[in-house]
Amino acid sequence: MKNMFMKSMTVFTLLMVALCGVNQGKTEAASKPANQDLIIINKYYNKLAYFHNGYIEIVDPVATGKTWDKTPVGFFKVVNKIKNRPYYTGHIPGGDPRNPLGKRWLGLNANGTYG
Repeated sequence: MKNMFMKSMTVFTLLMVALCGVNQGKTEAASKPANQDLIIINKYYNKLAYFHNGYIEIVDPVATGKTWDKTPVGFFKVVNKIKNRPYYTGHIPGGDPRNPLGKRWLGLNANGTYG
């Protein structure tokens, strides 16, 4: 029961943070997204919430930057998706259980990068 409560609170917190200020200064037509997919990352809890057509589909643990400032804050587009990405710094191949990047890696258009 405690785990379900924590999951619900995490999702609620993720959603509130993401939606805070989204519609300020926009008309209703201009504020509708091009598609109905949304990913919210809570870097305090290292959780990802995936929404499709306004409904939560997945809540999973994720890896974020080693320090708070290594994971940017803002609205970004996913520009890169890699399955079993190698961890080049540690010379660990993709798919290896020791790989801190996990099984999936998403690159964002954050801070002038291309993912």
